[in-house]
Amino acid sequence: MRLNLPPQSRMVKKVLPRSLLGRSLLIMLVPLVLVMAVALQIFYGSHLNIVSRRFASAVAGEIAVTIDAMGRFQREHDRDWVLREAFDQFEFAVTFAPDAKLSEGHSPTVLGPVDDDLAAALRERVRRPFRTDWTADPQSVLIDVQMPDGVLEVQVPRKRLYTGTIFLFVTWVLGTALLLFGIASLFMRNQVRAIRRLAAAAEAFGVGRDIGPIKPEGAAEVRQAATAFNRMQERIRRFLQQRTEMLAGVSHDLRTPLTRLRLALAMLPADESLRQDLADMSGDVDEMERLIGSYLSFARGEGVEQATPTDLAAMLEDVAASARRAGAEVSVEGPADLVLPLRPDAARRALTNLVDNARRHARRVTLSVSRQGERSVQVMVDDDGPGIPAEQREGLFRPFASGAAGGTGLGLTIARDIVRAHGGEIMLEDSPLGGLRARVHLPV
Repeated sequence: MRLNLPPQSRMVKKVLPRSLLGRSLLIMLVPLVLVMAVALQIFYGSHLNIVSRRFASAVAGEIAVTIDAMGRFQREHDRDWVLREAFDQFEFAVTFAPDAKLSEGHSPTVLGPVDDDLAAALRERVRRPFRTDWTADPQSVLIDVQMPDGVLEVQVPRKRLYTGTIFLFVTWVLGTALLLFGIASLFMRNQVRAIRRLAAAAEAFGVGRDIGPIKPEGAAEVRQAATAFNRMQERIRRFLQQRTEMLAGVSHDLRTPLTRLRLALAMLPADESLRQDLADMSGDVDEMERLIGSYLSFARGEGVEQATPTDLAAMLEDVAASARRAGAEVSVEGPADLVLPLRPDAARRALTNLVDNARRHARRVTLSVSRQGERSVQVMVDDDGPGIPAEQREGLFRPFASGAAGGTGLGLTIARDIVRAHGGEIMLEDSPLGGLRARVHLPV
C-alpha cells in the first residue's frame, strides 16, 4: 500500500540527499551549524554587545569633552590647543569648518552592532546633530557634528571601536568546523566506498559476472556483510554445480531408455496397419528427448559460464542464419557493431528460443537491435503470426504453459531466466507485423 505523504514531507524528501554519503554528511553538518550558531549568538549577544557599547560610549564621551572644551575656550589659539590635545590624548584627527552646515543624507551602516551603539552614544553624550560615515576611509570612522558656528569633523581610528577578538573567534569557529567536516567527509567516504564495492559485487554476481570473493573492509558491520556475501556466493556456486551434475545424470538415465524405445520401434516389422502408430510413437519419443534437453538447459542455469564482451549484432546474425537453414524467413536490422558483456552460449540460447517460438507460428520474423541511452540495449523479435491475447502473455513464461497459438515447453521460460540472469527483462507486446513482439532489455 502506498502512503500519501503531506506536501511538506514530499518537499523535504526531494531536498534531502539520496546517497548514504550525502545524508551522513548532512547529519554531521547540521549539528556543526547549530553549535556555531549558538556560539556566535552567545558571543554576539553578550560579549560583543557589551564591548561595542563600552567602546562607543568612550568615543562619544571624548568627543563630548572636546566639544565642551571648544565651547569654553572661544579664542582661536585656544581652540587650536584643544584640537591638538584631542589628537594627543584621544587619537582623534579633529578639524573645524567655520560657517559650514551638516550635509543631508543617511549614514551608511556596517555589519554588527557597533554603528548603532555609536549613534546611540552620540545622541546621549553629544546632544547635537551629527552624521557618521563608515565607508569613506578604511582606517577611520568620520563623524561630523553641527556646532553653532560650523561643523566639527572628527576622524576616529577604527581600532577605537572594534575588538579583534570577534574576528579571531569567528575564524576559530569556522576553521574548526571546516576542519572537522573535512575529516568526517574523508572518513565517511572511506566507509561508503566499502558499501559501494559490496553493492557492485552483488550486482555483478546477480547478472552472472563472477568476480570472486570481495575483500572485507570498512566498519565492522560492513566487513560482516562482505564476509556473509562471500559465503553466500560460495554456497550458490556449490548448489549450481551439484544441481548441474545431478541433472546431467538424470538426463543420461532418461535418454538411455528412450534410446532403447527408439531402437525397438525401428526393429518392429513393417506393417501397413501399424505405420501411423509407429510414426506417432517415434514423434512422441522425439518430443520427450526435446523436452529432456530443454529441461536440462533450464535447470542447469547459467552459473558456470562467465560474461565476456560479446558482439550482439554478430550473434543475432548467427541466430538468424540458423533459423533460415530451418526454413524460416528471418531478417536482421540494427548497427553492425554492438559489444556488451554477455554469457555467449546462454544469450544465444535465449535468442534462439525466441526466434524458434516465433517461426513456429509465423512466416516472417524480424530481429532488430538498438541502444537505449548509455546503459541498456533493446532487442526486438517480431513475427506476422496470429499473436497472443494480452491477458495470456504472462502465462506463456510459466514452464510447459500453452498459449492461444498452441505449443508447450520451456523455450520462453528459459529465455526469461537467461535474460533476467543478465540483469535484463523480456516483455511480450503487439507487433507492427501483426503478430507478437518479444522486447528484450539488456544492461550494458
